[in-house]
Amino acid sequence: MYAIIENGGKQYRITQGQKVRLEKLPGNADDVVSLGQVLAIEDGERLLVGAPYIQGASISGKILAQGKARKVTVFKYKRRKDTKKKKGHRQSYTELLIEKIEVEA
Repeated sequence: MYAIIENGGKQYRITQGQKVRLEKLPGNADDVVSLGQVLAIEDGERLLVGAPYIQGASISGKILAQGKARKVTVFKYKRRKDTKKKKGHRQSYTELLIEKIEVEA
């Protein structure tokens, strides 16, 4: 059984018991969160596809950690103009353990 969810403008294929890093979600470690933007669910014999989301479907998971990803360096310059700009960015994330995938029949 797997589900496809939307989070932060990206789509993730998740299964029960999987650890996944999503965009920052509110909450602390060991909190239980529910994700409602489920695009598709496949349970072995049937595939449910939403338009755009499946009504009554939810994913519940436990927050394992809140953190920041590795730094991405952005460097811009213009040749022959003596113009340079160096920036760094660390994206916040939430590490989630998927506990339950459920859909109301």
